[in-house]
Amino acid sequence: MPDAETKSMKAAVLELVNDLPNDAPWEDVIDRVSVREAIEAGRKDASEWRLVDLAEVRRRFGLPD
Repeated sequence: MPDAETKSMKAAVLELVNDLPNDAPWEDVIDRVSVREAIEAGRKDASEWRLVDLAEVRRRFGLPD
């Protein structure tokens, strides 16, 4: 699947909707769009080196090392 930079927002949304079953509820549509948005934001952060070290993530969430 091409990334969002190579296709329009409308085309990306249509692709997400077309992949859903015909009887999908609105919640599924919203979920797909939200997940896609989060993934794209994460990819942008990573490409701009805005990353958090794994040890820091564990510390913030109170997880063992």
